[in-house]
Amino acid sequence: MKQRQLGSSDLNVSEISLGSWLTYGVGVEAQAARHCLDTAFDEGINFIDTANVYGNGAAENFLGDALKDRPRDSYVLATKLFFPMDAENRGLSRGQVEIQLDASLKRLNTDYVDLYQCHRYDEETPLEETMTALTAAVRSGKTRYIGFSEWTAPQIQAALDLAGTEKFVSSQPQYSLLWREPEAEVIPVSAANGISQIVWSPLAQGVLTGKYMPDAPPPTGTRASSDEMGGYIGGLMKRPVLEAVQQLKPIAAEAGLTLTQFALAWILRMPNVASAIIGATRPEQVRENAAASGAKVDSALFTKAEAILAGARG
Repeated sequence: MKQRQLGSSDLNVSEISLGSWLTYGVGVEAQAARHCLDTAFDEGINFIDTANVYGNGAAENFLGDALKDRPRDSYVLATKLFFPMDAENRGLSRGQVEIQLDASLKRLNTDYVDLYQCHRYDEETPLEETMTALTAAVRSGKTRYIGFSEWTAPQIQAALDLAGTEKFVSSQPQYSLLWREPEAEVIPVSAANGISQIVWSPLAQGVLTGKYMPDAPPPTGTRASSDEMGGYIGGLMKRPVLEAVQQLKPIAAEAGLTLTQFALAWILRMPNVASAIIGATRPEQVRENAAASGAKVDSALFTKAEAILAGARG
């Protein structure tokens, strides 16, 4: 497993990281989740990403228990805040940063996180208030660095322009062969300012694994067949997309990779990407995904794959 520096920080994170959205503490039984986590460490994955809202604290509680016997400096731990935890607690106000960070630390059973991220931009809170609160969190030692998820380029630049506040080191956008929007503005402004991408949904909710066939129902046990985990995949389960993804399999084979590994290698072709977050439900998925780290692929194969999927998306 290769590692990359996370933005301008001194954190080195594994090229493949383990996420917990819709899975740990929610859609995956605890023992199976532990097997995935143990396998991740066995494969050299050192970066674990979660959020307070995943399972309304359940994912953090799971990780707090599962990680308690591992040396704290053996892994990089990231969490987030913004989305409602209940009717009164949401957003990025100073009070919420303080309340939610303390609650996350308690659930995660740790004195600090390595990365604390704004899960979205808060239109209702002045940016300076948010950045001042995050700066205080860094300087108190409760988080080492700060990041954001799904901010626009102007929002990123506005934060960078504030004087006297800590600077972001990471961006967490959705990015995949089927979703390339960050390339236009977010990646350029990030690359120019010491901010790395930590990509979520690099496999497009599993569609880019090729396991979903155009003329068959989703296999049992997959995200698309799960009430707990399948709510976000529907927009991708369209016949033209599924047919196009099947056309990528021989291209991946030519590269000597599975389609899953090929899709992850495509993400990692981008120097500004520090890590691709996977959402595994079985240890064998972790092992297959981890093998994408360091893969060497002819760029012409990536170009061919991009053209096929561009046609499918219209």
